[in-house]
Amino acid sequence: MAPIALDAGLPEDPVRSLKARVKTVDSDIFPDGIKTSGQHPPLYDHIYPYSDFPRRIEGQTVWRPEEYANNPERWVHQFSASEIEEISRAADDFIESELPITGITKDNFPLPSLNSYLAAMRRELINGKGFMLFKKGIPVNEWGNFKSAVAYFGLGVHIGYPLSQNRNGHILGHVQNLYVDDTKIDSVRIYKTTARQAFHADECDIVGLLCVARAQSGGESDVASIHHVWNILQAERPDVAELLTQPVWYFDRKGEISEGEEPYIRGAVFYLETPDPAHPEREQRVYCKWDPYYVRSLKRFSDLGIIPPLSAAQEEAADLLEATCERVKLHMVLEVGDIQFVSNSHTLHARTAYTDHPPNSGLARRHLMRLWLSVPQGEGGWRLPYWDSKEKKRGGIQVNDQPPVARLEGD
Repeated sequence: MAPIALDAGLPEDPVRSLKARVKTVDSDIFPDGIKTSGQHPPLYDHIYPYSDFPRRIEGQTVWRPEEYANNPERWVHQFSASEIEEISRAADDFIESELPITGITKDNFPLPSLNSYLAAMRRELINGKGFMLFKKGIPVNEWGNFKSAVAYFGLGVHIGYPLSQNRNGHILGHVQNLYVDDTKIDSVRIYKTTARQAFHADECDIVGLLCVARAQSGGESDVASIHHVWNILQAERPDVAELLTQPVWYFDRKGEISEGEEPYIRGAVFYLETPDPAHPEREQRVYCKWDPYYVRSLKRFSDLGIIPPLSAAQEEAADLLEATCERVKLHMVLEVGDIQFVSNSHTLHARTAYTDHPPNSGLARRHLMRLWLSVPQGEGGWRLPYWDSKEKKRGGIQVNDQPPVARLEGD
């Protein structure tokens, strides 16, 4: 069946205007010459009805936690001494160039002996199980935060294009407690708090996390196969699965908007990939875009009648999606120096609440450096129902022409 549309969505001319805007780049602002495209509503005429979705998904994107919990060799890579030396040399050479971290590219951060492995890992992230851990990938305590950030960013550009992650243009993000009020869900981003983070996907194709300092307790990671979750919903609650495919969900933007944009986005939770014109026989995979923290923070609009409030059925669906992820999650603990990469197309990830070391302990508070990476459609990425699917830096959060920045601490 052809895609459906509840309204005309973005007409052709505005889409053309958006594409022109993202390609009009001032290299004095964006050192690599590429601008993050940012958040946008889906193309509503590219949304397929529930009847077109598969009853059951098969393949390597469908996995159970027991397949990996006791088999770390299937998802954990320990860098060899020679690989660490190559990364170290590339970082030192880049630091000597005196370029900013935002200017790191594959060309000026060469990793010749790691190239083939990183390419295979990227394919596994995009088309396979969707997660990978580099165990003690970077000697953070030996190198310090600056060299570690350069090395981590340099690894990242071999996997995808780094994106801006917030209104401040943070292209190197920091997951830290910044002592903000986690009850102010209409304005506060939860990564700045110690609160539990429910299962969600970020605004990028792949998210990376480098552990710089651990919490006193908690702050541990969970990952779930959303294709396994889909199969469970289809078997147990197809009515919920159907509701999650409908573009009746509103997502808050928490004020991180460019001029002329709406403060929320209407979309679905589950989508089908768009067809591949060159290979029409290719599967249209089930794609998930979800963050309950952004769905449940819109009361300021629904109270005024601007958008509808969540229905009882939607509340139940959100709770059931979370509970189903909990049933099938793989738990992992990041030690200092570990690097985790997770796909946002067919996995959801979560974080447990945590407690930092006391201020007078002399120990650093929990700190993860974060990368949001784009893998565009033309370079092996998923065919997404968004106007920017073919853009190099698709997704992310871009507010007007806010320049990218790479600080060593959160702010």
